[in-house]
Amino acid sequence: MNKPVSSSLTPDLAENEQGEATEIETLLVARNPRGMALARQALQPGYLARAATLLHQPGRTVLIGTGFPVAGTFETDGPVGAIAIYRMLQQLGVQPVLVCGDPLLSVLNGHFQVEAFPLGIDGQHRAAQLLALYQPAAVLCIERPGQAVDGRYYNMRHEDISAKVADLDALMRLATCPTVGIGDGGNEIGMGKIIDTIRALDIRPAVTSCSELIVADVSNWAAYGLAYHWSLQSGVDLFGCCDALPSLQFLSSHGSVDGVTRQNTLTEDGLSPDIGAQLCQQIYQLYQQHRFAPA
Repeated sequence: MNKPVSSSLTPDLAENEQGEATEIETLLVARNPRGMALARQALQPGYLARAATLLHQPGRTVLIGTGFPVAGTFETDGPVGAIAIYRMLQQLGVQPVLVCGDPLLSVLNGHFQVEAFPLGIDGQHRAAQLLALYQPAAVLCIERPGQAVDGRYYNMRHEDISAKVADLDALMRLATCPTVGIGDGGNEIGMGKIIDTIRALDIRPAVTSCSELIVADVSNWAAYGLAYHWSLQSGVDLFGCCDALPSLQFLSSHGSVDGVTRQNTLTEDGLSPDIGAQLCQQIYQLYQQHRFAPA
């Protein structure tokens, strides 16, 4: 499950690929507004490539949990990345299924294959249902609130938001398949993998772990790193799925808010979409360089 991505490249090119992969992991936390550069140091390098391999399962189902409740609605960070990942997996022949609760559920339903997960602390029954129904190859949670040590859910302001959160922790805990978490603050599902490190952050840390954890300054941006690996693995340029602006516009028209400012704007954690687009372009250039590297 944690084996590195295999490669038929020459040793020099394989080393170059590994170097670029690590460079991408560094780029994803370069701004470091919430301590994810520290979190990255607690992870074994190559986690992005390993997570990409776990999720790249043609002919199989991958469940994707997302949606962070903010100010009576949901934030832009998480769903934008989930939509990009959903579309890339579709092109790879994987069957993605988004899992969330309202109000995000009602927004996505009819546009994507979605499964409802009811609000409330105990999600054991629903999680068992979904795992039995889909028998997924992997479960991914991107920017999903994770339970703290007391079993409650907290946002970055240390506010208890348990009544507004669907218990997707149960989906990760009960899964017998590989699990992947994506987060940017320390209170998201999967961050329990590095609990000793994130206790140092100003957050009520999540305790639920995962097989592979991806950290980024904005969780949505992890999709760009996955695009790099999946494009190389498949031979198909998947970066066209990573344009965040149309998804931001779609979600904004249905009441999303920025998770930091709590305003209905086309931003991600207080940052202009241009910043994410520039990062995506940097990673795309690395993909282009590696793709056309001489044998």
